[in-house]
Amino acid sequence: MKRVLYIVPVLAFAAAAALLGSRLGHDPQALPSALIDRPVPNFALPSPLEGAPGLATGDLKGRVTLVNIFASWCVPCGVEHPELTKLAREGRVAVVGINYKDKTADVRRWLGQLGNPFARIGQDLDGRVAIEWGVYGVPESFIVDAEGRIRFRHAGPLRPEDVTDRILPLIAKLGG
Repeated sequence: MKRVLYIVPVLAFAAAAALLGSRLGHDPQALPSALIDRPVPNFALPSPLEGAPGLATGDLKGRVTLVNIFASWCVPCGVEHPELTKLAREGRVAVVGINYKDKTADVRRWLGQLGNPFARIGQDLDGRVAIEWGVYGVPESFIVDAEGRIRFRHAGPLRPEDVTDRILPLIAKLGG
């Protein structure tokens, strides 16, 4: 009976170690998306910027587009902002944004400080559109092909190596 008392904690520890070890090799950015190779969800969002166009499903057809879900309150969104600005400046892909659960004044101030890389922005005040896109959290970015189909999803901030190793090759492959 005493042996059993010693074996149970050892087995529990071994099981926990095995579970942890099996997760170490997985990429946390590689969250599954049921929308890959499917058309973008139907949506129409107003712009948070006065006099600027909002963003809708139809705006994501005709050209390869990077859709970035962001918020002014999201620290990693600010970290990735230079990468989005560089992509927009280079012009290889249309860069558009969906502002997630943000106050209009806050997003205006944030874009005023950091610059606006987005050709169009839609403001998703209640987060319903982000849910339809399957967003886990901000920031997230999607590549949409010229036919309006989601071809790639990236969770978390875009880093320079993400752009050069994954985003730009996919854009080139899709004809962007």
